[in-house]
Amino acid sequence: MSVKEAVLNAVHEMPDEVSFDDVLEQLEILAAIRRADEDIAAGRVYSQEEIEQEVETWFSK
Repeated sequence: MSVKEAVLNAVHEMPDEVSFDDVLEQLEILAAIRRADEDIAAGRVYSQEEIEQEVETWFSK
């Protein structure tokens, strides 16, 4: 689905009485999800174990 299609679908699913802030918030969420999907597809992810090891280093200093 193109970005334009995703935006139009999101807007069409909103109630008639929606604020600009609500629209912007929904579009920000959609953009974040799209970025996350791109990161996953590009292999820019960490395993749960990698994150747990990183967090441990924060508290061992």
